[in-house]
Amino acid sequence: MSARSLPIIDLENLDVDALRAVTHEIGFFYLTGHGIDQQLTDDLIAASREFFALPEVDKLEIENSNSPNFRGYTRVGGERTQGYIDWREQLDIGPERAAVHPIDPDRPWDVLNGPNLWPARVPQLRDLALDWSAQAQSAGLRLISGWAVSLGAPADFFDAAFADPDPLLKIARYPGHDGSVTDQGVGSHKDVGALTLLYPEPDSAGFQVETGNGWLDVAPIRGHLLVNIGELLEVATGGYLKATVHRVLPPAAGTDRVSLPFFLNPGYDHALPTVPLSPELAAEAAGVGPDQHGGTLHARYGLNALKSRLRAHPNVTERYHRDLLDLPALRG
Repeated sequence: MSARSLPIIDLENLDVDALRAVTHEIGFFYLTGHGIDQQLTDDLIAASREFFALPEVDKLEIENSNSPNFRGYTRVGGERTQGYIDWREQLDIGPERAAVHPIDPDRPWDVLNGPNLWPARVPQLRDLALDWSAQAQSAGLRLISGWAVSLGAPADFFDAAFADPDPLLKIARYPGHDGSVTDQGVGSHKDVGALTLLYPEPDSAGFQVETGNGWLDVAPIRGHLLVNIGELLEVATGGYLKATVHRVLPPAAGTDRVSLPFFLNPGYDHALPTVPLSPELAAEAAGVGPDQHGGTLHARYGLNALKSRLRAHPNVTERYHRDLLDLPALRG
């Protein structure tokens, strides 16, 4: 399959039938007409590169091991997918919120609420990242509404779950290497939330989507986002919409790439309501199996998010949250 064989959806003139078809059949598409300012995107990538070029000692001032809320900088090799090392460094940026104290045992996901950590030497990064997140969230909410309509539900069907959403922006840099340490930039996985909006740096390579014919190389198109749904929308549609496995290969030695993955999710307390599919659509719903680790997929987003973070960032888990590993809901 060619590197640009994914369909293109125009959010300004949204064809909901095409939206439903592509996320039922493939689970990935390019998005144009999304409303994110291209200059803002360019400025954010430039500021991100300025941050990643800092001496390591400066980046480690905001390392996520200083945040019980899983915010801040993760050094190269500090995150895991499927238990294996991801060869990237990144910043995790969520909503600016106060930390929750004490944590209610019935709401363990509240450990994910807290302030972001910002680099003092790149002060412009804060406003650029928060502005970009706000524009990405606006585009994502329009897509969520479009999916509802495409499935025969009212446009506001998911509104209550997204009244106070929990978005997450990762600013990721993949340094090139010879493959001797690991063969993954990010290992193969499905996303655990509702949907992902990804802006890969133009002219970069390495992003792949799993298809029935093997791995599809997906090339960035300037000004276009790459969009995929997460496991929550798969659960809400009984498997009619498809959360697709994808991965990132490391760049060649002597090169690197920066990308902006933005994850739009309902509030931690919320579960997406089950869409009442027509008999015709329900007949094509594949059902929902376990997550990528063979564990339980939870309808409530907070449990999925917490389980994912505990696995992905063992340094934070070991320092602050070892007790959460014993929660019955998080063992699967």
